[in-house]
Amino acid sequence: MERIGLAASKIAKGNLFLYNGYVILLSFLFSFLIFVLAGSSLGIALIIIGYIANGFLPQNFEKDWTSVMRVCMISLTVMISLFNLFAILKNIKFSRNK
Repeated sequence: MERIGLAASKIAKGNLFLYNGYVILLSFLFSFLIFVLAGSSLGIALIIIGYIANGFLPQNFEKDWTSVMRVCMISLTVMISLFNLFAILKNIKFSRNK
């Protein structure tokens, strides 16, 4: 999280408004990257588990995979959102330090 602030300060070159904008932009981009990577691995894992457990589960359970995926993606969204909010709050500046 500190690297977001370091990268934003190097890009902004002393401009406080641009620094805050870059902090928000970089944190959202990083959160999006983590969300896509974790979401795709979660989806692939659920597909593999579904194929392996297809013989052991009841027939109507195939319709319930969407609810399992929905719960997993909602919990992932909450965790990524909390991480993003914490990263922004840690790195945003309201006044320039002298």
